[in-house]
Formats: sequence, C-alpha cells, structure tokens
Amino acid sequence: MTLAASKLVISKLANGLTIATENRPFMKSIALGLWVKAGSRNEQEPAGAPSSGQTRHGIAHLLEHMAFKGTKGRTAEQIAAAIEDVGGDINAATGLETTGYFIRILPKDLALAADILGDIITAPLFDKTELEREKQVILQEIGAANDTPDDVVFDQLTEIAWPGQAIGRPILGTPATVASFEPEDLRAFMREHYYGGNMVAVACGAVEHEDFAAKIAEKLGSLPIEPAVKAAALPVQYQGGDNRQSRNLMDTQLIIGFEGCSNTHADYYAAHILAMILGGGMSSRLFQEIREKRGLCYSISAFHWAFADSGLFGIHTATSGAGLAELMPVLLSELAKAAHNIDKRELERARAQYAAGLIMGQESAAARAAGIARQILFYGFVKTEEEILQKLAAVSTAQVQNLAQRLFFNSRPCFAALGCIDTLLPYKAICEAMTANAPAAASEARFLPEK
Repeated sequence: MTLAASKLVISKLANGLTIATENRPFMKSIALGLWVKAGSRNEQEPAGAPSSGQTRHGIAHLLEHMAFKGTKGRTAEQIAAAIEDVGGDINAATGLETTGYFIRILPKDLALAADILGDIITAPLFDKTELEREKQVILQEIGAANDTPDDVVFDQLTEIAWPGQAIGRPILGTPATVASFEPEDLRAFMREHYYGGNMVAVACGAVEHEDFAAKIAEKLGSLPIEPAVKAAALPVQYQGGDNRQSRNLMDTQLIIGFEGCSNTHADYYAAHILAMILGGGMSSRLFQEIREKRGLCYSISAFHWAFADSGLFGIHTATSGAGLAELMPVLLSELAKAAHNIDKRELERARAQYAAGLIMGQESAAARAAGIARQILFYGFVKTEEEILQKLAAVSTAQVQNLAQRLFFNSRPCFAALGCIDTLLPYKAICEAMTANAPAAASEARFLPEK
C-alpha cells in the first residue's frame, strides 16, 4: 500500500498571523499549536523605558504557566477538563527565543482546541490568587533544577557565555524576580510580544487548511498586527570565561563552549555535522577516545545551539574525580585534531546521522508542527526535506575543518564545572592550550546572520 503524500499549506491573516497546516492523510489525530517569537531573551524593558536590571527575569516562563490558569470564559480546571474530556492533551513550553502552546486532539475536536488556544491568548484572566499559587509552583521548579547537576552546569555555561544578558540567564528566573511579578507585568509583556505579526499557528495531521485557518481567524483575527509598545532589540555579545562551583557530587559535570554560528549562517549545517563527528554517538571521536579507550568519563557529547544572531558550540561530559586531571588535556587535544583533520568517512557517518534524525523526527506530528513554526518565525518560510538534504550533501570535509579552526581558536572559551574541581586544569591553562594548538589557517570570521 502506498501512503498519500503530506501537503503543507501556508496562509496569513490580515493582522499578520501566519497559519500553516500539513495534512497527513495516514494520520487520525491532529497536533496543533500557537508559537510566539518571544522567550526568555526578550525579557528586557520596552524601548524608552528606564532600565531596571533583571526585574523581568522569568516573566516569559511565568506567562506560559499562567495561560492555563483561567480566562474570562473558563477556569483553570475547565481548560484542562475540556481537552482531557475528549481524550486530548494540552501543554506549553518556553525557550530562549520562542514560547509555544500546543494541543493534541482528534479531528472532531478541532474547533474546541482552536477555541481554547484563542481563549488563553486573547482573554487570560491573570487572577491574583492563581498567580500567587503558580509562583509557588515555579519556585519548586527552580529548586528542583538547582538540585539537578546537569541543569545547573548548563546554566553556568550560558551565564559565562553571555554575562549580564537575558539570553544568558536561566529561563525559570530567580525566586526574587518570580515573586515580584504582578498581573499587570504579564499583560505588559503580552502587549509587547503577543501580536499577529509575531505569531504562527500550525496544525499537523488529519487536518484541512481551510477548516483550521477559518477557526484560527475567528479566534485570533482580532489580535493587533503590531505591538502597542515596541520592545528594545538588543543584539547578544558573546564573552566567554570561567565558571566553577564546588559541590559534593558523585560525578563532576564539565562543559567547554565556544561562540557558534547563527541559524542563518552558511556554516549552520557544518556546525551540526562537526558536533556529530566529535560527540554524536558511540562511534564519535570523543566517545571513542575519552570514554572507550581511556575510561575517563561515563558520558560525553557535543552540541551546537543556533539562535537568531549568535550560537554556542559545546562539549558536555560527566566524570569522577579519578579522571579529572587527565580528561581536559585529552579533550583539548581532540579539538585541535579536528581543526587539523576531518576524515571523509566520519563526515559521511555524521551526515547520515543528521539526515536520519531529520526524517525520523518528522514522523512525530507534534515535533513537525513545532519545526514548521520555528522555521516560519525565523526564516519566513519552511525548508523542504529535499532542500535540507541538499544542504547537508554540500558540506565538505574542508568546510567542517575550517569551521573547527574558527570555532575553537577565534573565540574565548567558556568553561563551566560543577562538583569536585580541585584537580581541574586552570582556565588560563585551557586558553593557553587552545592558543598553542591553533592552526595558522584559522581566520577571524565571526558567526553572525548572513544578509
């Protein structure tokens, strides 16, 4: 039996809100949601407002929580019950650059789901009692994150990569900032960021575009096309540095990072390929050399995070005290080797891993809907699978090697450690080792969005 092909359709309302659907005839459910191009990095004060430091830290995440805590037409319990009564589920998530509200339901309940999405965005109540209760929930969430070492070390990393900037702060906020928020603070943040031109509604699965678009237009067509108050646009400034915290743990958490490339840079795919080669699985360089051959850690992986105007490339590992002194010199040596040589077989393996992950990821309607939304918000269009595979196919060993040279030797490293840190290589020694191993071919290019 041959399955019918999926069909992606995109339209736009008069208020600028983009609507996208991907009909999948072989599916019997719908994953839909609303995504806003605003996250924790947008927590600065409005343009022209007096600076108040970090007073908005955590407001994007609190707003996401409060969306389900009652509207003018529904209580918090009624919102949850309405979806669960028909067997669906509802959730939301806040990131650095986006916030998403999503629902999964059966096709017969599409009107209900669209109505609830419209309700939480256009008529949130922000009841004072509910707000105080939800603050306590988030304070518990902050406490749980602080008790999770791998969460803490990643927060350390971003704080040192982008010190004093919203993008470098933990998404959850701090107990002090979260406790300070009032209903009007949430309304003000919505007025600045929750407008038609800054939002995308997406549905994926057993859905027809005309039906979904009509329901979204009815519920969200009244949103303004532009914000009442413009938020200040602040470009990020990568700095790097050292952030170590001593804590009595079984394993010490370590991350070394470097300034990466933006999500529109020509090296975007090469950066992901390099992360795969270095730490993308059991066959990767770092796993084989540091974990398998030397037994210096239990886990090790590489990652590349790309944002609108910056990025972060990093290696994360966890090790016991016995391997601490030897681990960092070996890791730094492997980074230098990547800058001097990339093997074609490694490239092909990494390319296959990325392509397989792309294809497998699209089998989830929810993941596909989120991917469509993100591409529209940051690119203005959706790349086809064929276009992405062509970009991957064009990545060469020379490009990846050149990228490694620029990544590892043209930006000050950021280093984060949590646990037993007494025998760790000093930060100055890390920087000196990177300088000593720098290839002569390393260029001065930075990783900014391409025009």
